[in-house]
Amino acid sequence: MVSTAHEAMHRIFREDPHLFARVLPRAGIPFPEATSIEPLDTDLTEIRPVERRVDSLFRVHTEGEEGGFLLAVEAQGRPDADKPSSWTYYLAHLYAKYRLPPILLVVCRDKTTAAWAAEPIRIGRRVHTSMVVFPLVLGPGNLPAITDPEEAAGDLALAVLSALAHAKDPGHPAILDALAAALSGVEREQAYSWAEFTETGLGDARARTLWRELLSTYTLRFPGSGTIIEEAILKGREEGREEGREKARAEDILRVLRVRGIEVPDAVRERVGSCVDLDVLGTWLDRAVTVGSADELFVEPSEA
Repeated sequence: MVSTAHEAMHRIFREDPHLFARVLPRAGIPFPEATSIEPLDTDLTEIRPVERRVDSLFRVHTEGEEGGFLLAVEAQGRPDADKPSSWTYYLAHLYAKYRLPPILLVVCRDKTTAAWAAEPIRIGRRVHTSMVVFPLVLGPGNLPAITDPEEAAGDLALAVLSALAHAKDPGHPAILDALAAALSGVEREQAYSWAEFTETGLGDARARTLWRELLSTYTLRFPGSGTIIEEAILKGREEGREEGREKARAEDILRVLRVRGIEVPDAVRERVGSCVDLDVLGTWLDRAVTVGSADELFVEPSEA
């Protein structure tokens, strides 16, 4: 699962590799139909100690075109003066390594960044241009805003990408509402996976709060349905409360030992902090009041 909003913007194409082939025509970018798509290693580092890593990389096979082409997907959150040189390097290195035409696709979350990313990258002097790079760009300006739950249910990956790309638009709540409604009616694991992916990908705290509220709303509309949205919310709340109790009890144990002037080795601190059994932690807390050393927390009466 993704861990950052930046990662979500490009990893969604790994979740559904054929997504780009569906979304590009809708964004007004004609492309040949892909027969198969396979992820490739994203590490473009050479022997010299300079790390170059494209966000996501795919080899796309098409009908009647031997070898197909390479698709490098980059997520871009803001204009960056260093990126044009990196993108140029990526394409040149990929072409030299695979002998296939590389295409750069930049996915953006706001129109300003999208407009910047779409500018051609010209390498050379005024008297002669040696190379020109024309990035393809997907962003709020050309990605569809999916506000119809039925349309969202028909292509969940595209609906999630729409929610992420339009995160800064005034109409964003309607997009999230359609996606939440669509997820309430799909298979458990699929719904949970996309719900979590969306929450991480949104990044902004306010948008994530709205997303959780919408999931709760659609749970209430389908009481007892047993959908993953309902289960995930209830499970998340319970796990949060349980984890909080475990952490508090572990801290109490260590605090009692500290107040009593008993030295706590790192091994004991780690064992207490990693314990997730409230009953065991309760036993250790009782012992913390009387033990002569921290290690005695774990000694059973029979052993003593």
